[in-house]
Amino acid sequence: MTEHIVIGAGLAGAAAAWALTARGENVTVVDRLTPANARGSSHGSARIFRYAYPERLYAELVVRARDLWTAVEESAGIELITPTGALDHGEARHTAQLTAVFDELGIDHEVLDAEAARARWPQFAFDTEVLWHPDAGVIDAERSVRTLLDLAVATGRARILEDWTAAAVDRRSTGSLRVTSAGEDAIAADSVIVAAGGWLPALLGNLDLPAGFLSSLPTFEVREEQAFHLPYRDTTADGRPAQAWPTFIHKSAEIFTYGLPGGRDAGFAGQKLAQFNGGRVIGSALDQDGQITETMRQRMIAYARAHLPGLVPEPFAETTCLFTNTPSEDFLIDSAGGVTIVSACSGHGAKFAPLLGEFAAALATGGGVRDQLGGGVPEEFRAAHHAHLSRR
Repeated sequence: MTEHIVIGAGLAGAAAAWALTARGENVTVVDRLTPANARGSSHGSARIFRYAYPERLYAELVVRARDLWTAVEESAGIELITPTGALDHGEARHTAQLTAVFDELGIDHEVLDAEAARARWPQFAFDTEVLWHPDAGVIDAERSVRTLLDLAVATGRARILEDWTAAAVDRRSTGSLRVTSAGEDAIAADSVIVAAGGWLPALLGNLDLPAGFLSSLPTFEVREEQAFHLPYRDTTADGRPAQAWPTFIHKSAEIFTYGLPGGRDAGFAGQKLAQFNGGRVIGSALDQDGQITETMRQRMIAYARAHLPGLVPEPFAETTCLFTNTPSEDFLIDSAGGVTIVSACSGHGAKFAPLLGEFAAALATGGGVRDQLGGGVPEEFRAAHHAHLSRR
């Protein structure tokens, strides 16, 4: 039986472990801290699940991912995606393109003019038409990681090693791989899956990958994003919002923002708000400092005053999170010499987690991403399995 090591216990790594054990494979998941820890990209309870992509392939992948999320939820007897619906608006959001994809795929949606949208959601100050799709929601990221790992461990084919920092991968004379830790512990395996997110740039040169493979990879940019929780203006006696708050993406010529109900992260008392790719660029997760800047704080306060009258423009909680981007904002899903990389999800990968796990498992067991996608795969999926799929 093949032995696999997964480096990184975030959403992608946990999903890879789940997918491998479902195939009857043995897997060891290692993480330098703990699963879904706050220094990675999968902590907390609030990530957007949405179908709105201008490219049909990405939207199709969301549909497939939702089926897998449902399978996970049913297996564990737990809800991981809370339905909220989603709003897309702003002159740069190109709602006509999104609507065309929805029409092709049969995704439930509605387009409203600004006046009608303000009447339905008075907590927003819309100035363009608005696209509404009701099947969107909020993913509880941390709970999802733990659920996926619990399901994997329950098969008897997975183990989780915490506080285990993967330092390097090398090849043994037998042809197997060995992952060594910073403390010089070592684990042997037939394949290694790297789902290290923001830690990937610092680890990449130590994975014993072919020079040609390394030179073909895109440049990785790690950003330390800043998110702010702003309280709802109108609440019930228990502090919950008096009106239903959807997730939203607002893309104008001036700013690209997103927001979603904060869930457990904020005691269900406020909306999580951030500027997409507004954080500072760092070399890797090793360089994060967890600091909130006054400039970004004031920017989000000003944004809320102008566009979100249903919020009190005074953050009551703040956090940072890592986005690891490729230049095109596409995913990297690739393998060479028994090492599979599933990382660099460019800030929009959470919703695809169980499907990314399936892709990783396919590559690690000798299949391919093309095999998982079936026929009609566009040229963007090159022979080496790079996923160059623009989300913009």
